[in-house]
Amino acid sequence: MSPPERTDAALVLFSGGQDSSVCLAWALERYGRVETVGFDYGQRHVVEMEARQAVRREVAARFPHWADRLGEDHVLDIRSFGAVAQSALTADRAIEMTERGLPSTFVPGRNLVFLIYAAALADRRGVDALVGGMCETDFSGYPDCRRDTLDAMQSALNLGMDRNFRVETPLMWLTKAETWALSKALGGEDLVKLIVEESHTCYQGERGVLHAWGHGCGVCPACELREKGYAEWDAAGREALVQ
Repeated sequence: MSPPERTDAALVLFSGGQDSSVCLAWALERYGRVETVGFDYGQRHVVEMEARQAVRREVAARFPHWADRLGEDHVLDIRSFGAVAQSALTADRAIEMTERGLPSTFVPGRNLVFLIYAAALADRRGVDALVGGMCETDFSGYPDCRRDTLDAMQSALNLGMDRNFRVETPLMWLTKAETWALSKALGGEDLVKLIVEESHTCYQGERGVLHAWGHGCGVCPACELREKGYAEWDAAGREALVQ
């Protein structure tokens, strides 16, 4: 069987959080077809999977020029991986620094595993571009968010699958304030509002309170980072980046 024809398409690693939501908009601006893939890896909070569908639905409803480009959504069951990883995101344990100097929210190898599954799916779907929200500037100490790691993974995928995948990371060198600014540059205040209201980034799975920067507990590292970035961007006049 011959491989599928390559197309002007991207596959976004889409969790439903702020970063992946901005990456979805970024891809929709650049590609003729954008599919999304989510991973059920045994994360503690089902709200993450619910947020994915809410963001996709609202993007299509509020941005008609993107709706025709938004393709299929795929959800892959890799709960056995989450059981092995045993982090604060998959097990009931405190969010703290471990003896390795990494936060207990670090799921060992998660982005590497995600990319392997995404690349296998992309191969079947005829897609070359894999888009992820990994970021070195404002990341939480995760070694699999580094661009060096992703460059190595891209090389391994292309060697092992005889393809020409591109692992695209539009947020890699942006601060959280700049990520908020990018969201405005892509979709104006409407996209900012959508991300505030519909995306989910809180490690505790808290959706009860809607802050200026979005839903969340307000005290976990993910919320603190998001709130700080929003405050910095707001103080700077909510200016949009020139892309």
